[in-house]
Amino acid sequence: MSTHRNAPREIVVVGNGIAGLTACDTLRAEGFDGRITVIGDETVAPYSRPALSKALLRDGDDLSSHLLPEATHGADERRGVAAVGLDVDRQRVRLADGDEVPYDALVIATGTRARRLGPPGGSDEYTVRTLADALALRARLASRPSVVVVGGGPLGMEIASGAVGAGCATTLVAKGMPLAAQLGAWLATPFHDAARAQGLTIVTTGAAEVVTRDGASVVALGDGTVIEAEVIVTAIGDAPNVEWLATSGLLTGGALVVDRRGLVRPTIAAAGDVAAFPHAGRVARVPLWTSAIDQAKVSAAALLKPDAPELAFQQYFWTEAFGLSLKAIGPTPVVGEPEIVEGTGRQGVLRWRQQDGSATAAALDYRLPIPKLRRLTAHRL
Repeated sequence: MSTHRNAPREIVVVGNGIAGLTACDTLRAEGFDGRITVIGDETVAPYSRPALSKALLRDGDDLSSHLLPEATHGADERRGVAAVGLDVDRQRVRLADGDEVPYDALVIATGTRARRLGPPGGSDEYTVRTLADALALRARLASRPSVVVVGGGPLGMEIASGAVGAGCATTLVAKGMPLAAQLGAWLATPFHDAARAQGLTIVTTGAAEVVTRDGASVVALGDGTVIEAEVIVTAIGDAPNVEWLATSGLLTGGALVVDRRGLVRPTIAAAGDVAAFPHAGRVARVPLWTSAIDQAKVSAAALLKPDAPELAFQQYFWTEAFGLSLKAIGPTPVVGEPEIVEGTGRQGVLRWRQQDGSATAAALDYRLPIPKLRRLTAHRL
């Protein structure tokens, strides 16, 4: 490790998801041989969150799709205890069990939690954010209940696909064509058609909420329509876990904002879904798996090396639902018809060129190595 004055010897990583895990691995790869302490509110080892909705709901008796290789970073792990406060001046992280953990440098990777439509603490509304969430929903779907999923984004469609695959009569409530807001109409249409062909009922509405009627939870739409089902699942976005930082002085308008190297302060980095970072002319969170990994690599290195490189961010998105798969690199949603690079418009490699010379490339239900897909997004001279 390249050393400089006041090089850290005690680094604390708050958050034991993929961003926290990647930060620990990066610190070791960069030569840090001091003490790392990882604090996480879940009791389990880090796991693949995308697998929860893509594979775990439909994998039969196989419960291994979410497992990651065992960590090799040698950190002291404090599982099952949440961080509840941060004293920046004293460089201490306060834990829910009353303990305080000192640090020389800090990585904040506390992620997000699922937003809910129903009242706080309501037990009738399922979400899929944690492993426990996914296992609970998987167990409930085993008896083939009727299901309503609220949310037409990737997570909502993946959950609906899992419910249909489990043999459940399933309704999806969305503001428009599912996936269109995230991907654009061209890429969303094949998923919409496949979902309908497999029996998914799609209801479009401008507003929806989970309310109690006659002692049971139902989904009430803006036009007064009520949808009843034995299981209600909401997939309406996430909220960053920043409440524990409320008195830390690190938040900007309620957001945890980092610079292009993932730093909030010279000795405090943040990465993953919790962090808002500058990209594409704005500052925003990008709650994607690969984004969390890329951010964690850059921010961990920045804690050790003043000359560490800035984040070179390129969005990578993938989803699987209703027997179709999509991998896309570059800005979305895309507009208009694509150039067909390989295959066809419904099973092939597609590209959308932007006026600034950049591009978005997508492999729709088509096998293509990610490096090759990425090369298709190179700027045109």
